Amino acid sequence: MDALIIVDVQHDFLPGGTLAVQKGDEVIPVINELIPRFEHVIATQDWHPADHLSFASQHQGRSIGDVIMLRGLEQVLWPDHCVQGTKGASFALDLPERAVVFRKGTQRHIDSYSGFFDNGHLADTGLERYLRAKGVDQLFITGLATDYCVKFTALDAISSGFKTVVISDATRAVDLREGDGAAALAELKQRGALISSFAECVG
Repeated sequence: MDALIIVDVQHDFLPGGTLAVQKGDEVIPVINELIPRFEHVIATQDWHPADHLSFASQHQGRSIGDVIMLRGLEQVLWPDHCVQGTKGASFALDLPERAVVFRKGTQRHIDSYSGFFDNGHLADTGLERYLRAKGVDQLFITGLATDYCVKFTALDAISSGFKTVVISDATRAVDLREGDGAAALAELKQRGALISSFAECVG
């Protein structure tokens, strides 16, 4: 059984948002074409408290893009984004009624790139249990951003034993460093994911 995973397609990650992914809006028509092809549609949603410690604004003297240690984990500092209840945190595409949403990044002291676990693997979102209960064994992963939340969601999917397909033209990268997105796809392929295009998936 297959499932479509839509990672963090939220207004703050689109052009004009506080943490805009260049050309992030280009994933929306591709994902909209994919949605009707799947019985199981799951969307992850970054859902941060306003004082989340991944925000550079919470660290005096620090800047966006700095890397700090946060409770023993490396943490990139981001602009304030996807704050609970704001327009920036809302979805930027129309999800069908059957879609199931899993929120992440809800704890102030730890970030959560993956749709499965927080960054320390201290707590899970319940996504794996849900997928197992539905008999899902293969995931098609899309969304934002290739080099962060898509990458770590896919890595956890692989580690959890799911066949994992990343639809490359339904993702876009932050690219804090040039080439991060391409490197993420190469790493995922090396770890066992299939990197595919929309045409290859539906053809």
